[in-house]
Amino acid sequence: MTLGGDSEFTDRHAAARELLERPLDPAEYDAIRDLWKAHSLAEDDRDIEGLLSTLTPDCRYELPQLDRTFEGHEGATEFYERLLGAFPDIDFRLTSIVIGPQGVVEEARVTGTHERDWLGFQATNEQVEFQVVIFFPWNPEERLFSGERVWFSFKKW
Repeated sequence: MTLGGDSEFTDRHAAARELLERPLDPAEYDAIRDLWKAHSLAEDDRDIEGLLSTLTPDCRYELPQLDRTFEGHEGATEFYERLLGAFPDIDFRLTSIVIGPQGVVEEARVTGTHERDWLGFQATNEQVEFQVVIFFPWNPEERLFSGERVWFSFKKW
């Protein structure tokens, strides 16, 4: 099984090694944590402008298991409008979190009523539940997140 071209793997591996070498700075840790809180509160409030304010202009939203990406603020807006439109009562319940100089990784239990088609999943108008793991990569130069990488695990769908 091939997971992508050798050069793609080599590039990602090199980037991961660079991330490992980022120094831990308490003030930067606080900034990352505070930005993640602002992002989460904006999401809870369905505040897309607030969400965008936590992201670099060239942010990238990736859904690796679906081979989907959304680029820049325009793509992030599309991602959130579709997500929040499909699940107007969406509820994220944090189950784990790790914060470091590389960014934030969170695990959450998500519930919501699936009212509109979303990413190829047809609406059921029923309550659904799934788990997510989300990586928010930190951009230390811009002091913002450079997007999200989201993995899903469905319990009820």
